[in-house]
Amino acid sequence: MTAMLDEAVAALAFDRLAPDGATGSVVRPLAEEVPIAIEYNGAGYAVLMATPADIADLVQGFSLAERLVTRDDALLDVDMHAAARGIVARATLPPHRTEGLLDRVRHRASDSACGLCGIENLDQAIRPLPRVTAMSRADRAAIFRALAALGDHQPLNAATGAAHAAALAGPDGTIRLVREDVGRHNAFDKLIGAMARTGAGWDGGFALLSSRCSYELVEKAALAGCPLLVTISAPTRLAADRADEAGLPLVVLARADAVLARGTAL
Repeated sequence: MTAMLDEAVAALAFDRLAPDGATGSVVRPLAEEVPIAIEYNGAGYAVLMATPADIADLVQGFSLAERLVTRDDALLDVDMHAAARGIVARATLPPHRTEGLLDRVRHRASDSACGLCGIENLDQAIRPLPRVTAMSRADRAAIFRALAALGDHQPLNAATGAAHAAALAGPDGTIRLVREDVGRHNAFDKLIGAMARTGAGWDGGFALLSSRCSYELVEKAALAGCPLLVTISAPTRLAADRADEAGLPLVVLARADAVLARGTAL
């Protein structure tokens, strides 16, 4: 196993049951899932349940999704510290972003039982999205090429059968970068963070996710400037509405038996 898999996989013994009543035992690889506590400038902000690999990528992508930083900001300095029950990731925001941090902390900590606070929290939950201006050059063949290749880039899922993947695909469908996690949101945050940290751009390609198309994933894609979002399962109505709002083309139910497109000329 690679170093990443050593961090992300554990083994556990199970009893094997068969329809004919036969029994046995097997040692099964399981995906790790631990609390990742994220701190900014010394203040606790969020705890994510995630696979303990590519944590700096996760924090970078999560910070972009939370609008604590933008794609134009410098990369975050992230220090990881092992704790008794998980990992503490300490990030430092640039000085001009601290006001936004305090505002987000106030909304996250406010009491939703208060009428005014509840209204403010609803406004924060459905915030306006930036318009997607980048264009994908991928065609149908490229999407199916990426779908066919994705499994070869999922070592954690191959070992455990319990991980989502988020991939950056080029305009020809070549898989350029992949991140995995037990959570679909975490996998996409890791991919977006990895792109920022490595300087990778969309370059006319698209994002391919091994999950349903939730509104949170649409928002992450829009905030990352993704020109085309492809998901293996279906969208929610809110996800489709939010994609329309941002001008983000969608390809959903992306598999051989049923492919749906919205906002794209594919």
